[in-house]
Amino acid sequence: MSAWVLPDHIADVLPSEARHIEELRRQLLDTARGYGYELVMPPLLEHLESLLSGTGEALDLQTFKLVDQLSGRSMGLRADTTPQVARIDAHLLNRDGVARLCYCGPVLHTRPDRPHATREPLQFGAEIYGHAGLEADTETLLLALDCLDAAGLREGVIVDLADARIVRALFAGVPVDGATLAQVHAALAAKDASELESLTRNFPAASRDGLRALIQLYGDEAVLDEAAKALKGTPAVGAALADLKQLASGLKGVPGRQISFDLADLRGYAYYSGMRFGIYVPGAADSLVRGGRYDEVGAVFGRNRPAVGFSLDVRELVGVLPARPLRAAIRAPWSDAAGLRQAIAQLRKSGETVVCVLPGHGSEIDEFHCDRELVEQAGQWSVRAI
Repeated sequence: MSAWVLPDHIADVLPSEARHIEELRRQLLDTARGYGYELVMPPLLEHLESLLSGTGEALDLQTFKLVDQLSGRSMGLRADTTPQVARIDAHLLNRDGVARLCYCGPVLHTRPDRPHATREPLQFGAEIYGHAGLEADTETLLLALDCLDAAGLREGVIVDLADARIVRALFAGVPVDGATLAQVHAALAAKDASELESLTRNFPAASRDGLRALIQLYGDEAVLDEAAKALKGTPAVGAALADLKQLASGLKGVPGRQISFDLADLRGYAYYSGMRFGIYVPGAADSLVRGGRYDEVGAVFGRNRPAVGFSLDVRELVGVLPARPLRAAIRAPWSDAAGLRQAIAQLRKSGETVVCVLPGHGSEIDEFHCDRELVEQAGQWSVRAI
């Protein structure tokens, strides 16, 4: 095998795409800053027990592990940034009030989390700590939609809502081992009625019937009324459904957005404690944005306080957007002349891109579209259209 061949699902990013990714990264962070979110930069590498505390088996399997040559302790390369941000909120900031934090950096996965996905996503996320009310959930959803809007995704956007409390309530008091629980979750996610019937045959009637009803509870807002009737014997479900209805009402009136519900969607179940959502856009094979409420994420760091947020892969986002045109630039000759050097420096300070054509390379195509050129006229350098 050639030494330059990269591992599966790992790829270089070439200039046009890299420029697009960087421009989007700045737009997303600026959008979050407009809401009052502060940027944090957690390390890519941490001690394993800190990195994986409270995150569940799924994230453990996605984490690359190694041994620290300085201490001999096990370390991990982060597969998700949220546990690190929870640690920062709990131990470094330690604020009494609300903390709004955002981040954008690479994460690494042992396996791609969906077909054709990279194992090195560039994860952007925004999280609110310290407020348990639906106001924080609503702000998170609105910020996520504004981020997509800033990227140019304004039409055909579907916000799919669910709530982890519904399934938890249906399992309350049911003696079940971890393996069976995982199988039930998989059957619900796949909407496999026959498998679910087999797994829940010995469950109490209310839990069994409720779990079976979940498979059919997906669609528009009418699903919430259907769920209220089908799951009326479980009080905690009523509170979750009421919250979902209120969240949906807060998103109405935003053009180009459709709201749907899938009450059996359990992706990230071990992670979330309440509302969860996925946002689908044209061209993406799966949800582009994922988020929700995870109030228990900070408990392992000794500070269990409300938390809600979302994340997306900026590289995946670029993949569903049209390619951006080459950036307009000014072409200049290469010369040691002081006047030319001064003119180029002034243009660059003003924000212009000036590409000096090296001798013998005047006909080559580069990453920038030079629609103007720097020319000398009567001893003065000026810009003219090409």
